Amino acid sequence: MALEIVGSRLLSPFFGNSVFVWSSLISVFLISLSVGYHLGGKLADKMPTPKILSVIIFGSGVLIFIIPFIQEPVNNAIFDLDLGMKISPLIASCLLFLLPSILMGAVSPFAVKMSATSIETLGNVSGNISAISTIGNIFGTLFTSFYLIPTIGTKLIINLLGLTLLLSSGLIFIYCRFVSKNTQ
Repeated sequence: MALEIVGSRLLSPFFGNSVFVWSSLISVFLISLSVGYHLGGKLADKMPTPKILSVIIFGSGVLIFIIPFIQEPVNNAIFDLDLGMKISPLIASCLLFLLPSILMGAVSPFAVKMSATSIETLGNVSGNISAISTIGNIFGTLFTSFYLIPTIGTKLIINLLGLTLLLSSGLIFIYCRFVSKNTQ
């Protein structure tokens, strides 16, 4: 949600702050998450390993980290195409946020698959992970909107989101190496 909130700040200088910008952002994030949940669920059923989860998080972190560096040329190019106030923000949202958000959507199915210890507790595990995710999204939305944007600005927020994901990925990778080394 933090990325979605700051995404509006990246698009608004080029396409305004209209309902079309917000509809584009919300739709792209919802589409991305749906695709990510679906693909992540399939992958989690085939290879439910922390290493694969680490790669997914790493990929998302890299893609999010580079957004501030590519957003201006991407937005300028789309603005120059003059596709209209409805289509332009939709295309910009897709180019900037679709892939990293698909990867982030893939994380939840991995978390559920790797946390469930039995089919009898699957509903509880899934519900808890969804609840934690939703609470995190509420916090991220409010903290980003009320504190981070006025304090540090959007580009730094996006870089910090990317770095946080890269760090998380690295911690998972190190944990995997440590656990596999100690279990042999």
